[in-house]
Amino acid sequence: MSYTPHTPDDIARMLGRIGVSSVGDLFDSVPESLRSRGELKLARPLAEQALLGYLGELAGRNASCERTASFLGGGAYHHFIPATVDALASRGEFLTAYTPYQAEVSQGTLQAIFEFQTLMCQLTGLEVANASLYDGASATAESALLALRTTKRRRVLLGAGVHPHYAQVLRTYLEGIGAEIQELPIGPDGRTELAEVPADTACIVLQQPNFFGCVEQLAPFARAAQAAGALLVSTTAEPLALALVQPPGAEGADVACGEAQSFGVPLSFGGPYAGFLTTRQKFVRQLPGRLIGESVDSQGERAFVMTLTTREQHIRREKATSNICTNQGLMALRVTIWLALHGKQGLRELAESNLALAHYARAKLREVGLELPYSAPVFNEFVVAGRGLTARAAKVDPTEMLPGLSLERIDPRRRDQLLICTTEMNTRAEIDRLAEVLAP
Repeated sequence: MSYTPHTPDDIARMLGRIGVSSVGDLFDSVPESLRSRGELKLARPLAEQALLGYLGELAGRNASCERTASFLGGGAYHHFIPATVDALASRGEFLTAYTPYQAEVSQGTLQAIFEFQTLMCQLTGLEVANASLYDGASATAESALLALRTTKRRRVLLGAGVHPHYAQVLRTYLEGIGAEIQELPIGPDGRTELAEVPADTACIVLQQPNFFGCVEQLAPFARAAQAAGALLVSTTAEPLALALVQPPGAEGADVACGEAQSFGVPLSFGGPYAGFLTTRQKFVRQLPGRLIGESVDSQGERAFVMTLTTREQHIRREKATSNICTNQGLMALRVTIWLALHGKQGLRELAESNLALAHYARAKLREVGLELPYSAPVFNEFVVAGRGLTARAAKVDPTEMLPGLSLERIDPRRRDQLLICTTEMNTRAEIDRLAEVLAP
């Protein structure tokens, strides 16, 4: 069965219309040295039914969080997604381009994004939010740029507990504009250590909870930043934690950003996810990307509009607050539906369930002789250590269990340390089995 809809006659007519004699002539611009002359080793064509069966068999070889006990975290979290999220997010009323351009004709899309902004403000304790970003890493980098523009300074103090991928993206963003990054180390308890804030500091960037699962104390950093005329940026990879810990805004953060994947967005090899960015009202004109506002139409009825979109399509590139071309509209919609389904009480109960499972897992792993190197409070993620731990974890059949993230992959000095995450998708029986396979 062929999946190419064009017949030889179709192809001949096309070539004649554009004035070339063969398909090969279309590739004359590719140097000879780069062209492959061998035959492609392709299997024979399959009928649709056989092809679907073959692809299903290939997919079955993959370890999946749906079929495997997973204790992976590190920025991507396996949470339950009610069927309602898929049902509502796929309704025809929400079928639109991935990002709104002539937005006012799509009031449903704008209302959904407005609700997303409102929910993010409630979650972070800050006053204004943008209409989502690509992911937590880009949101973190954009937050630092906001601070640089606001303060007219060039130094960023970056906590060593910020997700290494977020930190890498931040360094890439700042490298070309001459900004300087200074790292703040992790202390013995797993929290970031506060250091003197130089006078040229634009912002301090911390993760809450940090990459190692420890809940940071933001207030001392907020006071130090304020005293130096800098901003405090709090980024969050696991936003479910914000249902229990003090909101970043209440602790003095000027910007709270991060990744909203935990709220109804499936795990999918790193994306598409949905970043969020909230800040104080006085910084609203420095927000990157889009902002949806509420107004009234010509009949005096409630209406939503896109506002303050100072992006590169609208003004000179060097004056734009963002060169991000899109918000993750569909993902933000899923986040909005998921949060609305849970409500404040449901969100807190889910967070408490995650916390209880993490405490149970920590106790079980300590019981079998493994170490918990950090004493700071955690949410649903924590570091465990022990001689030969990485080797034992590597021997576990991935179709049975994914026992955590080896921190040696992040930092060679962290040999025999695992980052373990528990969510409501893990059972106590799975945690008991985890302790059994990781025991010295």
